[in-house]
Amino acid sequence: MDSHGYVIERFLGILHVRDTTALSLKKAIDDLFSKHGLSISQIRGQGYDGASNMRGEYNGLKTLIMKENGSAYYIHCFAHQLQFSLVRVAKKHVQVSSMYNTLSTLVHVLEGSSKRQEILREQRLKKVVDDLMTGDLVSGRGLNQETSLQRACDTRWGSHFGSLLKLVLMYDSVIDVLLIIENDGLVEQRGQAYALLNSLQSFEFAFILHLMKKIMGITNVLSEALQRKDQDIVNAMGLVKVSKQQLQATREDGWDFLLDEVCLFCEKHEIIIPKMDEMFITSGRSQRKVQ
Repeated sequence: MDSHGYVIERFLGILHVRDTTALSLKKAIDDLFSKHGLSISQIRGQGYDGASNMRGEYNGLKTLIMKENGSAYYIHCFAHQLQFSLVRVAKKHVQVSSMYNTLSTLVHVLEGSSKRQEILREQRLKKVVDDLMTGDLVSGRGLNQETSLQRACDTRWGSHFGSLLKLVLMYDSVIDVLLIIENDGLVEQRGQAYALLNSLQSFEFAFILHLMKKIMGITNVLSEALQRKDQDIVNAMGLVKVSKQQLQATREDGWDFLLDEVCLFCEKHEIIIPKMDEMFITSGRSQRKVQ
C-alpha cells in the first residue's frame, strides 16, 4: 500500500515445487517471503481455487497460513465458486450428466489420434466450403476456423460452454467422422463410434445440448465478469441478480423458443422428432413404472 492508501500489486515470482501438498506449498511461500524480506504476519488476504490441499479446513494451505496469521482471510475466487456450483447442480440431473459423459467420450475418440484429428479437419473444411458455396455461411476474417472439439474441465466451467458451442457448430463433421470410424476403424473404435452415433442422433441429446447451451450462455457472461480485474463486490452482486432473473425468465417463458430451436436443429440434421402429444416413456423404464 502506498502513502495515499492505494493497494499496489507486485509480482514476486513463480516457484517450482516437487509436490503440491499443503506443507510443501507453505514452505515454498516461506522461502519466497524470506528472500524478499517479507513475513507471513504481513498477509491480509489469500485466495486460491477449491482444491482440498489449498482450502482444506484442517490441513489446507490457507489453514496453515491462518494458524500463523489470523488476519490472512481466505477468499474463494467468485468465478470458481460459480463454476463449482454449476457443476454440482448440473450433475445431479442424470440426463445432463449423461450428455457430458457422451461429450467427454466423443472428444476422447475424435482427438485420441492425429489421424482422426486430421479426418475431422478435412470433414470440417469440406463442410465450410460447401456452406460458403451455398450461402449458408458468411466468410470473413476470423470466421469458420474451428477444427477441433474442446475438452471440458470441471474447474473451468467456461470450457463446458465452449465444448457445446463447438459441437453445435461442427455437428455434421463430427457425425461424418464417426461414420468413417464405424465403417473402417478398429473393432473397439467401431463400437465406440456406433454408441456415440446413437446418442448424438437422438432428440433427447439435442434437447439437453441446447438447453445447457442456453443456460451456460447466461452463466458464462457472469463468470467472465467475475474474473475481471476491475470488478467490485457491489457490481458483482448486481450481475448475480441479473443472471438469476434471466434464468428465471428462461424457466417461465423460454421453453417454446428452446423447443423451436431444437426442432430446427433436428430437421437440419435429420434427427427424428418425437410426437409431443404422445406419452413419453424414458429409455430403459417399463411403461407400467412410468404410469
